[in-house]
Amino acid sequence: MEFVSEDIIDAVIDELGDLEDGHYEQLMEEFAEAQPVVFAWLFSEQFDLLTEDEKGYLQYLCLIAWRSITNVNGDLPEISEEHIGVAEEKNYELMEASTGKKFRDRLTVFFENTDQEDLIAFAEDAVLEDEDDQEALVTKEGREMVFVAVATLVDACSAVSSAG
Repeated sequence: MEFVSEDIIDAVIDELGDLEDGHYEQLMEEFAEAQPVVFAWLFSEQFDLLTEDEKGYLQYLCLIAWRSITNVNGDLPEISEEHIGVAEEKNYELMEASTGKKFRDRLTVFFENTDQEDLIAFAEDAVLEDEDDQEALVTKEGREMVFVAVATLVDACSAVSSAG
């Protein structure tokens, strides 16, 4: 998979921020049609521990990542449950093996194991930007799940891109 730069990610964020009513839903529908398994996974009970706001934010983050990836790499083959399962298991193993005391330090290993540093940095920033704010969108409890889910999407996209 071609490298997705911070500039591409920022452009997608700007594009989504400039959307008129109804267009966001249209983009989510395009995402669902292109990647039905990913979309079903994002709406699965696996994420029931997240708050409703966190679930919506996770879906938004994954839309940004997917659009950024496809803007650079074109349409990708469909991601399967197996792609998601393999990537997710690997990411949780990395997280569990990480010995950092602070959450940010635990993410270092993800940067060592990817060729998509900017997408991983995007996921990191998304869950840590309000780290010390009690009213933060992503709770301390939700951080790991949201980060791993976005990293899993990136890895699954990478897997189908290199296989396709």
